Amino acid sequence: MSLIGDRTQVVRKAIVDSLSLPAFILFFTMMGFGSLMQNAGFGADMAAVATLLIWGLPGQLAMVELSATGQGVIAIVFACSLANARFMPMVVAFLPAMARAGVSLPRQLLDAQMLSINSWAMCLREFPKVEPEYRHLYYVTFASSILAAAVIGTLLGYYGAVILPAVLVLGLIFTSPLFFALVLSSTPGYAERLSMLTGCAIVPLAHHYLPSVDLLITGLAGGSFGFVAARFWGTADDD
Repeated sequence: MSLIGDRTQVVRKAIVDSLSLPAFILFFTMMGFGSLMQNAGFGADMAAVATLLIWGLPGQLAMVELSATGQGVIAIVFACSLANARFMPMVVAFLPAMARAGVSLPRQLLDAQMLSINSWAMCLREFPKVEPEYRHLYYVTFASSILAAAVIGTLLGYYGAVILPAVLVLGLIFTSPLFFALVLSSTPGYAERLSMLTGCAIVPLAHHYLPSVDLLITGLAGGSFGFVAARFWGTADDD
């Protein structure tokens, strides 16, 4: 299969891929977040900035919940940072995949800031179809498209909060992790699929016995098992 090596084709592919589902998923998900921000008493500008700068739904929800309980700014920033700490290993593993040498630190930080779970999963799936020198262009175009959709969805959800029932808001917020799970299940390799399946099996028990750290336990256990099992099975297959 020939790789895509034309700038126009790469941009077109990134936009089409984002509009195939990810942009719409984030649009509706962030409508739920915008509604929560309005109900919590934040301004529309703060809702949009939260989506742009935090760019991670767990961190954004932590900001809303802690603000509602009267926590200070330092506690809120710490909670948002901790919730988004999961992006650190994703960034470390993802940025080298774009094969960019000699890039300044500010540009690398900007690339890292634009990364989301959806763009990470989609780019890992689509990068093998794109020439290495155009992978960064694909990533920036894709990430910008879904980020714009998320901000628009946040504002529409904010101004339409009065007509959105609470059940619908919660349902909209759930669409993004559900879509991510579906995308991750289609990525090649044992580790990703085993990690997701193990996490799905563990999370009910973790939530029942340790609800305050259920996601942390699920991520550590599922990811560790997937990584170790994939290496063991991969070695066994090579033998």
